[in-house]
Amino acid sequence: MEGPGEQRRRQQRAVRRRGSAGRGSSGGGEPREGGPAGSGRGRPARAAPGGGRRPGGSAERGGEAAVPPLRLRAVLSQLSLGRRDVSEASGLVNQVVSHLIQAIRGRDGGFGAISRLGAGSYYERVKISEPNEFDIMLVMPITRIQLDECDDTGAYYYLTFKRNPKEKYLNRFLDEDGKLSADKMLTALRKIIKEEVKNIKDVEVTVKRKKAGSPAITLLIKKSSAEISVDIILALEVQQSWPPSTQDGLNIERWLGRKVRREFRNKPIYLVAKQNKKEKVLRGNTWRLSFSHIEKAMMNNHGSIKTCCETDGAKCCRKDCLKLLKYLLEKLKMKYAKELEKFCSYHVKTAFFHSCVIWPNDTDWQYENLEHCFQNYLEYFLRCLQDSQLPHFFIPQYNLLSPDDKASSHFLSRQINYQLNNRFPIFQQG
Repeated sequence: MEGPGEQRRRQQRAVRRRGSAGRGSSGGGEPREGGPAGSGRGRPARAAPGGGRRPGGSAERGGEAAVPPLRLRAVLSQLSLGRRDVSEASGLVNQVVSHLIQAIRGRDGGFGAISRLGAGSYYERVKISEPNEFDIMLVMPITRIQLDECDDTGAYYYLTFKRNPKEKYLNRFLDEDGKLSADKMLTALRKIIKEEVKNIKDVEVTVKRKKAGSPAITLLIKKSSAEISVDIILALEVQQSWPPSTQDGLNIERWLGRKVRREFRNKPIYLVAKQNKKEKVLRGNTWRLSFSHIEKAMMNNHGSIKTCCETDGAKCCRKDCLKLLKYLLEKLKMKYAKELEKFCSYHVKTAFFHSCVIWPNDTDWQYENLEHCFQNYLEYFLRCLQDSQLPHFFIPQYNLLSPDDKASSHFLSRQINYQLNNRFPIFQQG
């Protein structure tokens, strides 16, 4: 009977064989755009929802020389934000947004109860490269509203008020069918903001031209020789139960615990003014569920043990892995803008949350095993691309990788496989 040491070595060799199965030679050139979409190179082994491969395993094969490290720590050091730059940028953003909120509240425009909620990568502490992009949700509280699904995703809704609503000041934003019009509210808010930025002293602020279908009002703040982009997103905060489409989502029991999941689901729901592009006639009256507040909470309290990454606790590499995959996608999008235009960092973040569920323990993401953890997270994302299947973390029926965009998914899969097989040459490029 073999001892524990021999068992562990045998398992490590098996993991290494699975990880490298199907990969092409590392000496070839980059994949051609016209190559076969489903070549299967680098296709990852399936990870069982109950655990699967552990990211913390060794990357060496028994009896063979170790592959040189990927030096991912060096890449991460390049992505670190300078404290001075962060402080200066966030100070400017706070100054501008505080001025706008005060001005908006003082107007007779139906936005008197508006408040601020920071969202996105800066507030989740996973921002990379430069502190030049911020997302700010301007939140309107609503006590109760009727939600009607407008498609089969479970993410987009029409909103109508029940009888005798408290928010009578919002009646001006109803359309002819009595639905709350996202387009009317955004147009009114944009008008106020465009007028008010002219009154901001000591800072040069402009409002970017409206982008079709975007829920954001984008501000450009001049900072020395650079610009800071601030996306102002209008959101409704509704104090009622989450809709049925979310019932089977947020499967964090094994990762963060049943109690945390219950606490999250007791929080309000948020809906952002977002056009549903699947509609045949775009009327601007649809709203999309947003879980930015929950995502921020999970990101900033990500450990299965509460002291994970705290001053007196063990450090994991979860956020480092997320930053690396965000950076990889960002670099690839710069190189292949047209082919990868449908991809964004939210795809990477969603795959990250699913990976945290597959590997729920802090020991699965040990700081010293960054290279192996990153490879396994990357391979999970590759499997999603190959299958054109990435369920929304909160709304499982909503697939973020549409089968209609299978060619794009396979293109990204080939590019990532090339990087993986050749030790990420794109990280070394300026």
